[in-house]
Amino acid sequence: MSIFSQKTCLFTTKGILIIFFSGCVLGGYSQSKKSKSKFKVIAFYTAKNDQAHISFVHEANKWFPKLAEENHFEYDSTNNWDNLNAKFLAKYQVVLFLDTRPETPSQRETFQKYMENGGGFIGFHFSAFALNDSDYPQNWNWYHNAFLGSGEYGSNTWRPTSAVLRVENQHPVTKNIPKTFSSAPNEWYRWSNDLTKNPDIKILLAIDESSFPLGTGPKAHEIWYSGYYPVVWTNKNYKMLYVNMGHNDIDYEHGTNKTLSYTFENKVQSQLILNALLWLGNSKK
Repeated sequence: MSIFSQKTCLFTTKGILIIFFSGCVLGGYSQSKKSKSKFKVIAFYTAKNDQAHISFVHEANKWFPKLAEENHFEYDSTNNWDNLNAKFLAKYQVVLFLDTRPETPSQRETFQKYMENGGGFIGFHFSAFALNDSDYPQNWNWYHNAFLGSGEYGSNTWRPTSAVLRVENQHPVTKNIPKTFSSAPNEWYRWSNDLTKNPDIKILLAIDESSFPLGTGPKAHEIWYSGYYPVVWTNKNYKMLYVNMGHNDIDYEHGTNKTLSYTFENKVQSQLILNALLWLGNSKK
């Protein structure tokens, strides 16, 4: 209910006091505005362990509601992964994984059916992470190989730094995005699978060669000097997008854990996410 609907309006005309509740008018306006909502988005998150991922989740949960209000869709978020069930998801057209992915068999089965039945999805950064001998092993073959196509995590750059990104293919997600642009600082991932050899995968953005060397170390393997690195792609069999961005720069060295950069402060990158949401929320499979 609108906060304004609790107020009482008083008017006088020819000495007669007229009293009515503004909810009759403003409440109707609020309902009308809600009825114009194009679609509903639900974001799942954990916000634990890595301070950079936690920072990104907090940023996302402030930025997306504003974006939703400006573009006439609804945004909800939850850290209760038990909500990943058919009844709950039936209310939403788009699911976001902000920083991880479901772990239980029932949650995974529900998500797969949701996607196979035409649901929309954006996964950010760590939501694709899988590494055997870690807390996030590659034990969900459909998700990592058939759906994302990326397979296991291979390596990453360090420190988080901006990269020049290049548009590889035209798509509703890349509409009005310049051919190359500088991203917000990020930790960039390399994957075990070669996405260029997967006919189901359409790569939308990759790291441009002008970015190299990418990363500052201090370890040598944390700096990339060459190679082909997709960072945004879609699987043509689903309404989905994976976005490698989602790791804010953090002051680890001085122990403050202060956020040094914000993902959604980059206007071009943010336009890409808005394009993706409008594409997923308004399209039919």
